[in-house]
Amino acid sequence: MSFLLQHSTLRDLYEKVAAGVRLSDDDALRLFESKDINAVGALADFARQRKVGNRASYILNRYINYSNYCILSCQFCSFARKKRDADGFQLTTEQIVQKAREALALGITELHIVGGLHPSLPFSYYVDFLQALKALDPRLQLKCFTAIEILHLAWLSKKSAEQTLIELKAAGLASLTGGGAEIFRKEVREQIARGKESGEEYLDVHRTWHRLGGRSTCTMLYGHVETLADRVDHLRQLRGLQDETRGFTGFIPLPYQPENNGIPVNTSPTGFDQLRTLAVSRLYLDNFDHITAYWVGMGLKLAQVALSYGADDLHGTIVEEHIFHMAGAKSPQLQTEAELVKAIRETGRIPVQRDTFYEPVKVWDVATPTDGTVLPAQSLLRSKLLEGNLATG
Repeated sequence: MSFLLQHSTLRDLYEKVAAGVRLSDDDALRLFESKDINAVGALADFARQRKVGNRASYILNRYINYSNYCILSCQFCSFARKKRDADGFQLTTEQIVQKAREALALGITELHIVGGLHPSLPFSYYVDFLQALKALDPRLQLKCFTAIEILHLAWLSKKSAEQTLIELKAAGLASLTGGGAEIFRKEVREQIARGKESGEEYLDVHRTWHRLGGRSTCTMLYGHVETLADRVDHLRQLRGLQDETRGFTGFIPLPYQPENNGIPVNTSPTGFDQLRTLAVSRLYLDNFDHITAYWVGMGLKLAQVALSYGADDLHGTIVEEHIFHMAGAKSPQLQTEAELVKAIRETGRIPVQRDTFYEPVKVWDVATPTDGTVLPAQSLLRSKLLEGNLATG
């Protein structure tokens, strides 16, 4: 036991975690309410070390948003546009494939593809771009669609959510994304995302996908109008579904970005709040192997600190991110592999390149330089962006 925990009021929780006793909702709320962030972090770091050892991971991926036209008007969203808006966009299958081709040349293994609930694109559009991407490179892992997109596509195709997922899987879908969870409590959802699917519907889409043999990530959008008890309720429901299906590969808490939307919140969550949320997630979600510090929302420096507060993953290279940046995120559009490896090494962790399912692709040797040496593919990535050669949308 660390000195911090030995002399902390949280010592009894350390003893529960050390004994493998599951934390209760009251325990989680107590951790959230604690001002002893270092003790909470030390306890989460103990749990992380026992779960994953001294490794921390990242993925070589690219985000693609196929369109920002959306039939919904969620109060928190800065991304969605109507057809009348000048800054709306919609990509063709050929444009999506071109973005994928450019990314493959840079060594990426995953495409992360989401968009708005488009008012007129047919179901065949989504099947076509999945098939085209798999034809481009069958090894490419396609992580696509949020739960609400699946429900929208089911409505378009006049099929059940299960049959829709079966057809998308046959076309090349490898994993569902975790986006759209927001906060499950109905009263909060009414304030930030009126008209969106319910928390129960979100969970049921992922349950159906898991029963089909699929895997997915899950999220929580925090730091807006929810209470700490609402966060615990959200985590409880995720833990319950994971007990049932074991289909979640990782959990990604998303700090709310307050600009350009209709929720009266002036600032994003503090660094204190972001670190404690990651730490409590690690401790309460005892059936999850991986907790991601999402550098796009946190910034890379705070995400790096989060590796000592329960997180074991820094997400990916991303290349082109719209949703958080349209909401005011000040982080870069991408991180290179060299930058992610360096950030992990500086924390004393062993960097691991992972795939979509958090399986290792490459484990870095302990003797790898930490002086910021740029890897060839990522140097090419940076230069192409600076030259403006990567298509944007």
